[in-house]
Amino acid sequence: MERSPVKTKALVLVAIIALPIIVIIGAQQLSIQEAKHPDEFYFGISFGGQTPEEAKILIDKVKDYSNLFLINSYDLAINETALNEVCDYAVQAGLKFTVYFDFISRVTYPWHQTWLDNAPTRWNNNFLGVYLHDEPGGKQIDNKKAFTHASNYSQAADLFIQNIAQSNSMIDAKSKSIPTFTSDYVLYWWDYLAGYDVLYAELGWQLDSTQQIALCRGAATTQNKTWGAIIVWTYYEPPYMANAQEIYQEMTLAYEAGAKYVVVFNYPTYPEDNPYGVLSTDQFKAMENFWNYAKANPRPNGGEVHAKAALILPQDYGWGMRRNKHLPEDNIWGLWPEDEKSPIILENINKLLTRYGLDLDIVFDDTQFNFNNNYNTIYYWNETIR
Repeated sequence: MERSPVKTKALVLVAIIALPIIVIIGAQQLSIQEAKHPDEFYFGISFGGQTPEEAKILIDKVKDYSNLFLINSYDLAINETALNEVCDYAVQAGLKFTVYFDFISRVTYPWHQTWLDNAPTRWNNNFLGVYLHDEPGGKQIDNKKAFTHASNYSQAADLFIQNIAQSNSMIDAKSKSIPTFTSDYVLYWWDYLAGYDVLYAELGWQLDSTQQIALCRGAATTQNKTWGAIIVWTYYEPPYMANAQEIYQEMTLAYEAGAKYVVVFNYPTYPEDNPYGVLSTDQFKAMENFWNYAKANPRPNGGEVHAKAALILPQDYGWGMRRNKHLPEDNIWGLWPEDEKSPIILENINKLLTRYGLDLDIVFDDTQFNFNNNYNTIYYWNETIR
């Protein structure tokens, strides 16, 4: 059936007119979607010095390419006047902040209690929460800090959770509705179960960063918590941190994996004449470049990234999983050596990380969670994966 030239021209004209309208409507819908689900991303640095003056120097250094300041200083956490001075300065510089407390005191430093009561009002949403303790999972795996004896893996998990959840510090933070943060390199799953709201996966120590993200993000996704990453030491001696390009790659890896927070660890002072801490000029430049990258590449869906597949490990299997040239074998809960399951799990982790990369999460069997809602494909630790 033939079209008349007039009708054909009319149809073409309608299409030409309609196309910009469709594009505009599509752009408007995308803008509305982004407005409803903005990417609330935080990027910054930790401060491990001792005085407000040192903190202010670092704030001035990074304030133009960050929005988060982690006050990771024991000295400031026991000095109310100094702590308030740094918090005020960070907010004036346009930064949000969290404060490290090794413990929330009730007796020795009773001002901790009123400080936490007043902080949300004094600094509003610039105060994000407390960084409570540090590496609780790592301290158990490497030093048996939470408990020294357990009959089996399940009892070990219960003891670990109780040690954190029933501590006065966690109880006080929860009673005041203060969000709790910490960093770790093992046992993320049980850190969350113990009550932490936000965990930073430690990227460094010559560990597999993709595996660390899979463990931390998997725990956060399953338990409806929040996760981030902190770039830590690669070496135990100077220069401590990885080079600028490697740090940049770690930051972008975490960002692309959906981290809500990315922090660069900054301790100690090295070399001694460096007023900013351990980081060099090149490493600060890498931070600035990353900040510009994140600004130029906003993430859709509010920054949320969901893995396509999950590997489910045995329930309460608190294995460190840190095999490298410095640590040929790891332990389970800090109490037991690797067992017959360990080599099978390691082989399947390596296969799936090779296949999926950042599209893999690693989780632990637990009847209170439904994994099918979060992943298209699920693998179990003991199945044969080709």
